[in-house]
Amino acid sequence: MEMRIGGKETISPDERWIEVRNPATSEIINRVPAGTADDLSRAVEAAGAAADTWKKKSMRDRGIIFFHAAATVREQHKDLARLLTMEQGKPLKESIDEVRGFANILEFYAGISAQASGEAVRLGAAGDCLVTREPLGVCGAIIPWNMPVLIMGWKVGPALLAGNTMVLKPASTTPLTNLRLAKILDEAGLPPGVLNVVTGCGGEVGEALVSHPEVKKVSFTGNCATGARVRELASAQVKELILELGGSDPMIVMDDADIGKAVEGAVRGRFYNAGQTCTAVKRLIVHDKISKEFTRQLKERVSALNVGNGLGPKTDMGPLNSAVQRERIANVVEQARENGDGKIVTGGGALRGRAYEPGFFYHPTLVTDVVSESCLMTGEVFGPVLPVMTVPDLESAIIAANNSRYGLGASIWTKNLITTKKVFDEVHAGIVWVNRHLTVPPEIPFGGTNESGTGRENGHHAVDQYSRTKTLFLGW
Repeated sequence: MEMRIGGKETISPDERWIEVRNPATSEIINRVPAGTADDLSRAVEAAGAAADTWKKKSMRDRGIIFFHAAATVREQHKDLARLLTMEQGKPLKESIDEVRGFANILEFYAGISAQASGEAVRLGAAGDCLVTREPLGVCGAIIPWNMPVLIMGWKVGPALLAGNTMVLKPASTTPLTNLRLAKILDEAGLPPGVLNVVTGCGGEVGEALVSHPEVKKVSFTGNCATGARVRELASAQVKELILELGGSDPMIVMDDADIGKAVEGAVRGRFYNAGQTCTAVKRLIVHDKISKEFTRQLKERVSALNVGNGLGPKTDMGPLNSAVQRERIANVVEQARENGDGKIVTGGGALRGRAYEPGFFYHPTLVTDVVSESCLMTGEVFGPVLPVMTVPDLESAIIAANNSRYGLGASIWTKNLITTKKVFDEVHAGIVWVNRHLTVPPEIPFGGTNESGTGRENGHHAVDQYSRTKTLFLGW
């Protein structure tokens, strides 16, 4: 599969390639060009050449293209979902949800495309002002491997609707569905060069994208270390950034919660996508009055999860995305085991045997009686490991929830509105769910605090993030 630059499929002149493997089998399913800084420059040039034409289209006309693309995505959602599962590993039902989510995003932005408006300011004798919004120009997007389709929509939708053009760099392990979706958008009516996709490694293509002087804004989703590098490269040019750098979401379960619903919420919130989700339940904080029964039901559910190839009809959880990712999870669990940080009640190791090798499978793991200082509680464990700690009251739960350098999401499971308000007011998070976790529809703004990043994606707020005000002052 080839890159897309200026509306055309292309490869690098030196014809270097990156192999894309199925994480359930390790088999090579396709390859993409190992793009270079020169390829990135060509893509930025194509985006710059298309910027003026795209900017002059009305927002409504841009929205119509989104509607056409969304319809095609829905028609092809089974094929797109199968491709996503093969390159990423997640169960097919999760891939279907993600592909449909991409269509939802396009439809949402198409739906608000007729709502573009300005602001009139009457200043009396001094005159009148008209305040409008204009696009920034060429924008960049760096997509992670865990939710590549959904996050592509989060970035492409508002940026293009606002009138910008874009250069997108997908993750090296999951570029295939991104390339297919870019082609669908082109065929739906995007002028050549409005959306360009350059594949390659982050150290070359990613850094070239962030550093390019003609790229006015970059939206990056990934880990904190890479995010710090993005910030460093962008600061030299005072470049605007949206950074979504992950999180360590707490799930607080109070003694008045519906235990059955909370258990189901914890299982889905932690083991969806094998735990490789920024807003996954990373830390479970349970009131000690219900902890015994809650843990009993939770262990039963986690132990029953069916792990296997994402294309299997009964698979609840697929493999991790790579051998490196599995090794990271194994190391952090082993560290917790050696330190005596908690009790591993199910799982705790890689899945071996003919049904799993040479894929990157790991047991769904539940660890109880976890101490607050454990690496399972203080860091971001990006995989199928759920640590559980107990607390005697709400105040202790809030202290535990805020014992993190992150601040992306959090959830409170309770029937008490006063409890809900206290958690909303005091827990450090960009979004707080009540009696649910993980859901992020396109209508609501999404982003975090502290080391979880800066800026917001989704909703009409995101369109504002990809535009700037411009004022016409009329002196009479």
